[in-house]
Amino acid sequence: MDLSIVIPTFNESQKIKKDIIAAADFLKSAKLTGEIIVVDDGGHDQTDEAAKSVAVPQGIELHILRHQTNHGKGYAVKTGMALTKGRYVMFADSGCCTDYRFALQGLELLSKDACDLAYGSRKMTQSVIKKPQHWTRRLASKAFRQFILAFMQIPGRFTDTQCGFKLYKGDIGRELYRECITDGFTFDVEIILRALKKGYRIIEFPIEWHSDRDTRVRFFEMTGRLFPELLRIKREIAKIT
Repeated sequence: MDLSIVIPTFNESQKIKKDIIAAADFLKSAKLTGEIIVVDDGGHDQTDEAAKSVAVPQGIELHILRHQTNHGKGYAVKTGMALTKGRYVMFADSGCCTDYRFALQGLELLSKDACDLAYGSRKMTQSVIKKPQHWTRRLASKAFRQFILAFMQIPGRFTDTQCGFKLYKGDIGRELYRECITDGFTFDVEIILRALKKGYRIIEFPIEWHSDRDTRVRFFEMTGRLFPELLRIKREIAKIT
Protein backbone atom coordinates (compact mmCIF):
# COMPACT_ATOMS: atom_id res chain seq x y z
CA MET A 1 0.00 0.00 0.00
CA ASP A 2 1.39 3.39 -1.02
CA LEU A 3 -0.19 5.91 1.34
CA SER A 4 -2.23 5.93 4.54
CA ILE A 5 -4.13 9.15 5.31
CA VAL A 6 -5.20 9.78 8.91
CA ILE A 7 -7.89 12.40 9.54
CA PRO A 8 -8.34 13.29 13.24
CA THR A 9 -11.78 14.72 14.03
CA PHE A 10 -13.85 16.13 16.86
CA ASN A 11 -17.43 17.10 16.02
CA GLU A 12 -16.79 17.35 12.27
CA SER A 13 -19.96 15.71 10.93
CA GLN A 14 -20.54 18.65 8.56
CA LYS A 15 -17.05 18.37 7.03
CA ILE A 16 -16.01 14.73 7.14
CA LYS A 17 -17.78 13.64 3.95
CA LYS A 18 -15.95 16.32 1.98
CA ASP A 19 -12.68 15.33 3.68
CA ILE A 20 -13.05 11.67 2.72
CA ILE A 21 -14.10 12.43 -0.84
CA ALA A 22 -11.14 14.80 -1.29
CA ALA A 23 -8.68 12.24 0.09
CA ALA A 24 -10.13 9.44 -2.04
CA ASP A 25 -10.11 11.60 -5.19
CA PHE A 26 -6.46 12.43 -4.54
CA LEU A 27 -5.45 8.79 -4.14
CA LYS A 28 -7.32 7.85 -7.30
CA SER A 29 -6.01 10.74 -9.43
CA ALA A 30 -2.44 10.19 -8.25
CA LYS A 31 -2.81 6.45 -8.96
CA LEU A 32 -1.83 5.56 -5.40
CA THR A 33 -3.04 2.55 -3.50
CA GLY A 34 -4.13 3.64 -0.08
CA GLU A 35 -6.39 3.89 2.91
CA ILE A 36 -8.23 6.65 4.73
CA ILE A 37 -8.47 6.38 8.50
CA VAL A 38 -10.96 8.69 10.22
CA VAL A 39 -10.55 9.01 13.98
CA ASP A 40 -13.58 10.40 15.82
CA ASP A 41 -12.09 11.56 19.11
CA GLY A 42 -15.13 11.29 21.35
CA GLY A 43 -17.31 13.80 19.54
CA HIS A 44 -21.06 13.96 20.10
CA ASP A 45 -22.34 14.87 16.64
CA GLN A 46 -22.08 11.42 15.00
CA THR A 47 -19.08 12.20 12.86
CA ASP A 48 -18.37 8.47 12.71
CA GLU A 49 -21.82 7.74 11.25
CA ALA A 50 -21.41 10.49 8.67
CA ALA A 51 -18.03 9.02 7.69
CA LYS A 52 -19.45 5.52 7.36
CA SER A 53 -22.03 6.79 4.86
CA VAL A 54 -19.36 7.79 2.31
CA ALA A 55 -18.71 5.40 -0.57
CA VAL A 56 -15.08 5.37 -1.70
CA PRO A 57 -13.75 4.02 -5.01
CA GLN A 58 -12.82 0.37 -5.29
CA GLY A 59 -9.26 -0.27 -4.18
CA ILE A 60 -9.30 2.44 -1.48
CA GLU A 61 -9.87 1.31 2.08
CA LEU A 62 -11.91 3.41 4.52
CA HIS A 63 -11.61 2.76 8.26
CA ILE A 64 -13.51 4.57 11.01
CA LEU A 65 -12.23 4.58 14.59
CA ARG A 66 -14.32 6.10 17.36
CA HIS A 67 -13.14 6.98 20.86
CA GLN A 68 -15.84 6.99 23.51
CA THR A 69 -14.33 10.01 25.26
CA ASN A 70 -12.36 13.00 24.02
CA HIS A 71 -8.61 12.66 24.62
CA GLY A 72 -7.09 15.30 22.36
CA LYS A 73 -5.78 15.70 18.84
CA GLY A 74 -2.46 14.07 19.64
CA TYR A 75 -4.20 10.96 20.90
CA ALA A 76 -6.42 10.84 17.82
CA VAL A 77 -3.45 11.03 15.46
CA LYS A 78 -1.52 8.43 17.51
CA THR A 79 -4.31 5.88 17.44
CA GLY A 80 -4.89 6.48 13.75
CA MET A 81 -1.20 6.06 12.94
CA ALA A 82 -1.15 2.76 14.83
CA LEU A 83 -3.63 1.35 12.30
CA THR A 84 -1.77 2.44 9.17
CA LYS A 85 -0.23 0.02 6.70
CA GLY A 86 1.14 2.39 4.08
CA ARG A 87 4.70 2.71 2.85
CA TYR A 88 4.11 6.40 3.53
CA VAL A 89 1.71 7.89 6.08
CA MET A 90 0.27 11.32 6.64
CA PHE A 91 -2.25 13.15 8.73
CA ALA A 92 -4.39 16.01 7.49
CA ASP A 93 -6.69 18.22 9.50
CA SER A 94 -10.41 18.07 8.79
CA GLY A 95 -11.77 20.92 6.70
CA CYS A 96 -9.63 20.53 3.55
CA CYS A 97 -7.60 23.63 4.41
CA THR A 98 -4.88 22.36 2.07
CA ASP A 99 -5.61 20.59 -1.20
CA TYR A 100 -4.32 17.02 -1.10
CA ARG A 101 -2.40 17.56 -4.33
CA PHE A 102 0.26 19.30 -2.24
CA ALA A 103 0.98 15.95 -0.62
CA LEU A 104 2.74 15.02 -3.85
CA GLN A 105 5.56 17.40 -2.90
CA GLY A 106 6.00 15.60 0.41
CA LEU A 107 5.81 12.18 -1.22
CA GLU A 108 8.48 13.15 -3.72
CA LEU A 109 10.82 14.28 -0.94
CA LEU A 110 10.26 11.01 0.94
CA SER A 111 10.50 8.74 -2.08
CA LYS A 112 13.79 10.34 -3.18
CA ASP A 113 15.11 9.90 0.39
CA ALA A 114 15.64 13.63 0.75
CA CYS A 115 14.10 13.36 4.23
CA ASP A 116 12.25 11.04 6.59
CA LEU A 117 9.50 13.51 7.57
CA ALA A 118 7.99 16.04 5.13
CA TYR A 119 6.01 18.85 6.70
CA GLY A 120 3.67 21.26 4.97
CA SER A 121 4.27 24.85 6.06
CA ARG A 122 1.99 27.88 5.87
CA LYS A 123 4.85 30.23 6.75
CA MET A 124 7.38 29.66 3.97
CA THR A 125 7.82 32.52 1.53
CA GLN A 126 6.54 30.33 -1.34
CA SER A 127 3.35 29.40 0.54
CA VAL A 128 0.04 31.00 -0.41
CA ILE A 129 -2.52 31.95 2.23
CA LYS A 130 -5.89 32.26 0.53
CA LYS A 131 -7.79 33.03 3.72
CA PRO A 132 -5.78 34.10 6.78
CA GLN A 133 -6.51 33.29 10.39
CA HIS A 134 -8.19 35.83 12.62
CA TRP A 135 -5.61 38.32 13.90
CA THR A 136 -5.86 36.94 17.44
CA ARG A 137 -4.93 33.46 16.20
CA ARG A 138 -2.02 34.86 14.20
CA LEU A 139 -0.76 36.69 17.27
CA ALA A 140 -1.09 33.56 19.42
CA SER A 141 0.69 31.50 16.77
CA LYS A 142 3.64 33.90 16.67
CA ALA A 143 3.88 33.93 20.46
CA PHE A 144 3.74 30.13 20.62
CA ARG A 145 6.48 29.76 18.01
CA GLN A 146 8.80 32.15 19.83
CA PHE A 147 8.17 30.31 23.08
CA ILE A 148 8.93 26.84 21.75
CA LEU A 149 12.02 28.09 19.93
CA ALA A 150 13.36 29.39 23.24
CA PHE A 151 11.98 26.92 25.79
CA MET A 152 11.94 23.71 23.76
CA GLN A 153 14.97 24.61 21.62
CA ILE A 154 13.19 23.82 18.38
CA PRO A 155 15.58 24.82 15.57
CA GLY A 156 14.67 28.17 14.04
CA ARG A 157 14.63 26.68 10.54
CA PHE A 158 11.20 25.20 11.31
CA THR A 159 8.70 27.83 10.25
CA ASP A 160 5.41 26.07 11.10
CA THR A 161 5.44 23.28 13.67
CA GLN A 162 1.65 23.16 14.04
CA CYS A 163 0.48 22.85 10.43
CA GLY A 164 -1.92 19.92 10.09
CA PHE A 165 -0.48 18.51 6.86
CA LYS A 166 2.44 16.19 7.59
CA LEU A 167 3.89 13.12 5.86
CA TYR A 168 6.29 10.41 7.04
CA LYS A 169 8.05 7.31 5.85
CA GLY A 170 5.61 4.72 7.15
CA ASP A 171 7.81 2.77 9.55
CA ILE A 172 9.32 5.95 10.96
CA GLY A 173 5.95 7.63 11.41
CA ARG A 174 4.54 4.59 13.19
CA GLU A 175 7.63 4.40 15.43
CA LEU A 176 7.47 8.06 16.44
CA TYR A 177 3.75 8.04 17.20
CA ARG A 178 3.98 4.75 19.07
CA GLU A 179 6.45 6.40 21.44
CA CYS A 180 4.63 9.74 21.66
CA ILE A 181 3.29 10.53 25.16
CA THR A 182 1.38 13.72 24.33
CA ASP A 183 -2.37 13.50 23.82
CA GLY A 184 -3.01 17.21 23.35
CA PHE A 185 -2.20 20.11 21.05
CA THR A 186 1.61 20.04 21.47
CA PHE A 187 2.14 16.51 20.15
CA ASP A 188 3.68 18.06 16.99
CA VAL A 189 6.46 19.53 19.11
CA GLU A 190 7.19 16.17 20.72
CA ILE A 191 7.30 14.37 17.36
CA ILE A 192 9.76 16.92 15.96
CA LEU A 193 12.04 16.66 19.00
CA ARG A 194 11.89 12.85 19.01
CA ALA A 195 12.72 12.73 15.31
CA LEU A 196 15.67 15.08 15.66
CA LYS A 197 17.01 13.21 18.71
CA LYS A 198 16.88 9.98 16.69
CA GLY A 199 18.67 11.56 13.74
CA TYR A 200 15.71 11.61 11.36
CA ARG A 201 15.64 14.30 8.71
CA ILE A 202 12.77 16.79 8.45
CA ILE A 203 12.10 19.07 5.48
CA GLU A 204 9.30 21.61 5.17
CA PHE A 205 7.55 22.28 1.86
CA PRO A 206 5.25 25.17 0.85
CA ILE A 207 1.49 24.76 0.52
CA GLU A 208 -1.61 26.74 -0.30
CA TRP A 209 -3.83 27.10 2.74
CA HIS A 210 -7.04 28.73 3.84
CA SER A 211 -8.15 29.19 7.42
CA ASP A 212 -11.06 27.17 8.74
CA ARG A 213 -12.71 29.61 11.14
CA ASP A 214 -14.84 26.71 12.42
CA THR A 215 -11.80 25.18 14.11
CA ARG A 216 -12.09 22.96 17.19
CA VAL A 217 -8.74 24.20 18.52
CA ARG A 218 -9.29 26.79 21.24
CA PHE A 219 -5.75 28.04 21.74
CA PHE A 220 -6.47 30.53 24.52
CA GLU A 221 -8.48 27.95 26.46
CA MET A 222 -5.50 25.59 26.35
CA THR A 223 -2.81 28.01 27.48
CA GLY A 224 -3.04 26.81 31.08
CA ARG A 225 -2.12 23.28 29.97
CA LEU A 226 0.61 24.22 27.51
CA PHE A 227 3.50 24.81 29.89
CA PRO A 228 3.04 21.61 31.95
CA GLU A 229 2.61 19.63 28.72
CA LEU A 230 5.75 21.11 27.16
CA LEU A 231 7.72 20.62 30.38
CA ARG A 232 6.73 16.94 30.39
CA ILE A 233 7.83 16.61 26.76
CA LYS A 234 11.16 18.26 27.53
CA ARG A 235 11.85 15.85 30.37
CA GLU A 236 10.84 12.86 28.25
CA ILE A 237 13.04 13.86 25.31
CA ALA A 238 16.00 14.26 27.65
CA LYS A 239 15.76 10.54 28.45
CA ILE A 240 16.40 9.55 24.81
CA THR A 241 19.98 8.44 24.31
